[in-house]
Amino acid sequence: MRSRVAGGSRGRPRLHPRDAVAGHERVREVRVTRQVMPLSTDLPAVARRTRLHWQAYAAEFVGTFLLIFLGLSVVIFDFSAASPMVTAVPDAFVRRLITGFLFGTVGALVAVGPMGRTSGAHLDPVLSWAFWCAGSLRAVDAAMYSVAQFLGALAGAALLVPVWGRFGAALGYGATAPAPHVAAWAPVAGEAGVTFALVGGILWFVGHPRLRRYTPALIPPLVALLVGFEAPLSDTSMNPARSLGPAVVGHELGVLWIYFLGPAVGAAIAALVAVRPDRVHVAKIAHHEHDPLGRFHGGAAASPAVALRRRARDRAWWRLGR
Repeated sequence: MRSRVAGGSRGRPRLHPRDAVAGHERVREVRVTRQVMPLSTDLPAVARRTRLHWQAYAAEFVGTFLLIFLGLSVVIFDFSAASPMVTAVPDAFVRRLITGFLFGTVGALVAVGPMGRTSGAHLDPVLSWAFWCAGSLRAVDAAMYSVAQFLGALAGAALLVPVWGRFGAALGYGATAPAPHVAAWAPVAGEAGVTFALVGGILWFVGHPRLRRYTPALIPPLVALLVGFEAPLSDTSMNPARSLGPAVVGHELGVLWIYFLGPAVGAAIAALVAVRPDRVHVAKIAHHEHDPLGRFHGGAAASPAVALRRRARDRAWWRLGR
């Protein structure tokens, strides 16, 4: 009898040519599927990297709005010529200390509140970009934070006009201006110095797990000291959004470049100095553990600040070795 099984002792069944072709197609489908599946599993990670976080941007807008409106209200009340504060505290240095402390307190309260829980309460474009330099914030988030902060500052400064009226107009609604009869580089250097101290202090605290919880408490006394000693030179802005708002409302844009250039330089230097490659500089002033999407805890090992330092070091060694 003829055997129905071909293939010798291994007992492999004989396949019809159509079945062989169909089997080959199934094998090819499996191979294609195995090639495509890893790409599909990467899609959620890609989506997380490109996702826009509108709730955080809205929180940053509201937080900056509150900082500018309330903080500049303190400035107007403490330094307007018609204010009773001028009579009650005639010493300008003491009034600057009080003003700086209260301004910093507004920012700290925003940070520990619901807005800070959602966005981190940067409230300052140069601080957001410093966190990007530290590898803790995506560039797209830093850019969107900056837009929200500028818009919030404009809205907060606009509200000062109907609230304070001529009382605020006499002080330019808290606009920043350099001291008269000084070279342009002096207020730029002053702004760079005070911004370096503020941003460097924040980066240092949020980069140390034991100090991180005290970051909101650092801000009021530090801002008080910086305003107390530096304000006679440049009015101690440390924040381009803080200067933009009242400058637009008061139509005083001539010296605005000082308050963009100085803080940007100071924040960049602070990031280069304070960022440690072995640490995570959490991009939040408070609520550091609350990060359900992992947006604020990027490691600094591959950060722009560390990469630039490494490149500068390698170039220096290359020049020494020539």
